[in-house]
Amino acid sequence: MAKQYDPALIEQKWQKVWKERQSHKTNEDKSKPKFYCLEQFPYPSGHLHMGHMRVYSIGDIIARLKRMNGYQVLHPMGWDAFGLPAENAAVKFGAAPAKWTYQNINHMKEQLHRLGVSIDWSREVTTCSPDYYKWTQWLFLTFYERGLAYRKRASVNWCPECSTVLANEQVIDGRCWRCDSEVTKRDLEQWFLKITDYAERLLNDLENLPRWPEKVRTMQKNWIGKSEGANIAFTLPELADEKITVFTTRPDTLYGVTYMVIAPEHPLVPRLIAGKPQEKQVADFIEQMKKESDISRTSADAEKVGYFTGAYAKHPLTGEQVPIWVANYVLMDYGTGAVMGVPAHDERDFAFAKKYQLPIKAVINPDSEMLVEEVGIDSAYTGEGTLIHSDIFDGMPNREAIQAIAKHLEEKGIGGPTVSYRLRDWLVSRQRYWGAPIPMIYCDSCGIVPVPKDQLPVMLPEDVVIDGKRNPLTTSDEFVHTTCPNCGKAARRETDTMDTFIDSSWYYMRYTDPHNAALPFAKENADKWMQVDEYIGGIEHAILHLLYSRFFTKVLHDAGMISCDEPFRSLLTQGMVLKDGAKMSKSKGNVVSPDEMIEKYGADTVRLFILFAAPPERDLDWTDTGVEGSYRFLNRVWRLVESHADLLKSGTAAADPSGGDAKELYRMTHYAIKKVTEDIGERYTFNTAISTIMELVNKLYAYPAEADRGTLAFALETLIVLMAPITPHIAAEMWELIGKNGSVHEQSWPSYDADALVLDEVEIVVQLNGKVRDKLVVPSGLSKDELESLVLGNDKTKALIEGKTVRKVIAVPGKLVNLVVG
Repeated sequence: MAKQYDPALIEQKWQKVWKERQSHKTNEDKSKPKFYCLEQFPYPSGHLHMGHMRVYSIGDIIARLKRMNGYQVLHPMGWDAFGLPAENAAVKFGAAPAKWTYQNINHMKEQLHRLGVSIDWSREVTTCSPDYYKWTQWLFLTFYERGLAYRKRASVNWCPECSTVLANEQVIDGRCWRCDSEVTKRDLEQWFLKITDYAERLLNDLENLPRWPEKVRTMQKNWIGKSEGANIAFTLPELADEKITVFTTRPDTLYGVTYMVIAPEHPLVPRLIAGKPQEKQVADFIEQMKKESDISRTSADAEKVGYFTGAYAKHPLTGEQVPIWVANYVLMDYGTGAVMGVPAHDERDFAFAKKYQLPIKAVINPDSEMLVEEVGIDSAYTGEGTLIHSDIFDGMPNREAIQAIAKHLEEKGIGGPTVSYRLRDWLVSRQRYWGAPIPMIYCDSCGIVPVPKDQLPVMLPEDVVIDGKRNPLTTSDEFVHTTCPNCGKAARRETDTMDTFIDSSWYYMRYTDPHNAALPFAKENADKWMQVDEYIGGIEHAILHLLYSRFFTKVLHDAGMISCDEPFRSLLTQGMVLKDGAKMSKSKGNVVSPDEMIEKYGADTVRLFILFAAPPERDLDWTDTGVEGSYRFLNRVWRLVESHADLLKSGTAAADPSGGDAKELYRMTHYAIKKVTEDIGERYTFNTAISTIMELVNKLYAYPAEADRGTLAFALETLIVLMAPITPHIAAEMWELIGKNGSVHEQSWPSYDADALVLDEVEIVVQLNGKVRDKLVVPSGLSKDELESLVLGNDKTKALIEGKTVRKVIAVPGKLVNLVVG
């Protein structure tokens, strides 16, 4: 009686075998080339969703193929385990964050086991474990020692729902990236990392990442936002000639400045408005701006609102009085917090000047015509031309004037050429409990004192109150009150914890040396595996995680801890998993449970469908019919192999593809080897690889019973090996079913015979004046002249052209012959 395909039984069997044999432990064999395959580690929320299943299926097929191709493969997994959801759970359910987190980890780890991914669990890292966050703190102190970590008072993004600060990158359209609450502003003392010191390298080195998607590189370029221009100092006569500096990319328009706008948060505003009639109005406006996000203030659609301060600046070259305004669209955190208003040559400035009836002065004239002066200008001119009303620079092309005026400012000591970046320093302080404590101490005598590295980790206390209304660490007296490492006097610990993006900025290095108790990782171990050869994850991390990881790697490279200065050689950004055309979410009622799908169809079916339904970089639309189709295909393969199991066990003679059906099956098998190898190993087009395997299965089902048995056995064995990285459980079972020793996953990946791919005959198309009229089977390898002669001599072709004149023959060997007739 035929043995039926039972995915539950098969998958449990092989998962147990792999675990007992430690089949997926990293084989560190120096004689083999290395391959570091890594998927972005998950937050332990409690359940893996279909998006997780997709990314881990993609990573697993790559890792398995590389092992079979003779690589020593590092394929680890861990948990991005700190974060606010654990605190929210503590408030909602009364569960300790650690207990809640580790329960979730255990469940999600079991889900990954059921999916059959070939992970080396001996290298597992968990960011909330003291043996990990000790080294996160150690690295923070390394940044501090190198002058890259500092504390300052700043206007910061505040999420009232999460009760914590957010970095600029974590504010999406004015809302919190995690809870979608509207973000406001607060002034707080906060810790920052000087990512701006690396802005130029982060920008330039994107050119060294050709295997990253162009979209991701463009997003990072835009976020870094390099601008070349000039700084210009305007003096403030009423403040003893104190200066306000503005940055502009258009110093050629300097003589057209008719007003200045500074950010409401600018520290000089209180002094500029003091005692003036506008004081209360401007002060009220400043308070209003504290409640608005940077995104909403600078949106192209947002109304530009401003108020005159009553104060004036002195133009650096003309000496004219320039009125100073405050407006919502200027931010203190960008540039210098001040911009010059040139309404004749900037559309935003023009709209602002028209709204508030400010002067408009043209200083660039189009070469073709003269601008209408002053009030008569009805739109901003932003094109090129020559300077007018610009003193010694009159008549100079404005492009030349950009450099000339910047140099002139430098010579006069009132500015000069400079480069500005949109990128701001990374705000890393968070007012929450479930994160790595910032290892700093405040002493009234010594000031800010770092915790000595040999006293790490600074442990999270357990005697805290987590109510969602305050920073829990402030509620633990035992934690807050300590002694100064320098003088021994009473001191206070920092109660902020670190942004969890710090944890994920170096975890891939810890995997290379996960049990090191003396260092975050030994250089020789990191250098052995780094860079990550293939990094797989969502494009939503293009700016946050990927930019921060690049920054960390460069800093640790400069500190002599690692040789590479880019973390990820190749980046694969997979699309989302959709249902009914929309992203899966509980609110839409379209969530598909991975556990239910595996229970019903088996992990191999889920993997097969995920890999077959769409190329990895595109969104995948989940369909029940597609899953059922994948399940039917695996049953079809099982029946094929099971029906020939006795033949394969008998040790059939070698393949004899001397002709007929055997030769065609032999050719198709080698074609499948070539196509699957290239599609999985080079192009990552897993869907087309699976299509090729399906073609081979069809060919096997059509293979005549009387044809060569050796060729059949060769094709069936090859089929199982080709399926092994994609559907590992059924492949392992079929390999055992046909009597093969050893694991199918330890077999060498097959190579194809190029000679076997050559066809004896090919079908060509015969066209008349570009329209298909016939198809002929001809010997392969015919030259252009031979093909032309054969077609023209064919009886069917003669009948087609009878009575017509052949004016031209276009022959493409192996493809077609087009006859131009009249």
